[in-house]
Amino acid sequence: MKVAIVHEWLDSFAGSERVVEQLLAEWPEADLFVLCDFMPEAERGFLRGKAPRVSFIQRLPFARKHFRKYLGLMPLAIEQFDLAGYDLVLSSSHAVAKGVITGPGQRHVSYVHSPMRYAWDLQHQYLREAGMERGLKGAYTRWLLHRLRIWDRASAMNPDIIVANSTYIAERIRKAWRRESVVVHPPVDVDRFALRTEKEDFYLTASRMVPYKRIELIAEAFRRMPGRRLVIVGDGANEARVREAAGGAPNIAFRGRVGTEELVRLTQAARAAVFAAEEDFGIATVEAQACGTPVIAFGKGGARDIVVAPPAANPTGLFFGAQTADAVIGAVESFEALRFAPEDCRANAERFSHAAFRARMRAIVAEAMA
Repeated sequence: MKVAIVHEWLDSFAGSERVVEQLLAEWPEADLFVLCDFMPEAERGFLRGKAPRVSFIQRLPFARKHFRKYLGLMPLAIEQFDLAGYDLVLSSSHAVAKGVITGPGQRHVSYVHSPMRYAWDLQHQYLREAGMERGLKGAYTRWLLHRLRIWDRASAMNPDIIVANSTYIAERIRKAWRRESVVVHPPVDVDRFALRTEKEDFYLTASRMVPYKRIELIAEAFRRMPGRRLVIVGDGANEARVREAAGGAPNIAFRGRVGTEELVRLTQAARAAVFAAEEDFGIATVEAQACGTPVIAFGKGGARDIVVAPPAANPTGLFFGAQTADAVIGAVESFEALRFAPEDCRANAERFSHAAFRARMRAIVAEAMA
């Protein structure tokens, strides 16, 4: 069986690349196709020595730093890959990869991280945050996103089977594309985050400081709870706003960006990890659970697939219902009155292991080929 794996682009090893890594581990004979490949040499190990086949976008001016600006050309580029000789096509898609063209006798299974958020329900937020609500550039962007929506829904008919990375994304696929999907959660390296049962007296939030993560809400909440310590890990464009919300409170410590070993140590030691974002899935949430650390999370998005909340048996965390500091405070107070077993958190995380992901994808591919 000849297998092709199609991915949008390679420039850093992040969440979608973890999926490609496991697909390559399961189908090591596969050929890899990407729109462009600018992955640093130090991060290429997951490619297993493969030289990806690239599209014409690789050779366009300034593509190395600005390939995302060629978004309008990406549907055309993805359709130029000739996959006629392959029995099975696996696409890893958060933009256009699911749009590759296959023919009769071929099977296409698309693992969808999300429909294009900026083209669908988050268009207005994207334009607002990019400062393109008005003007000629804003008008052009609106027209481009309109054209992308038309192509995106049409190309969503291409895959034989669509796999969503969470129940939340399955709902977005149903809304945007009017297609049903199978949920397979992304692979998480739970072995890297070992169980620790003894916890210290602090809460942790670790994330890039970008607006949708809403870390300022967590900082404000703990500023108003001076008796409880918070450690904030990460940096980013929203850091000034987060520090303003913290107001210099002595119970809040900013650690900046830390190395992997220190991040693991802090996650293992934390009384609980706190997340306020509406995530597609939430790998950091699973990593916290793998350490035996309960999670307090905003109760929308992918977190609902991960955290087991009371009154369910063997709970591993709590949800709060609104993205406000008051809601975070209420959740922390509720957390303090309950008991969560680190062993239950770890057992919950095992559902998202590399082995679990590969077993589910093998079964789906076997069904597709049959």
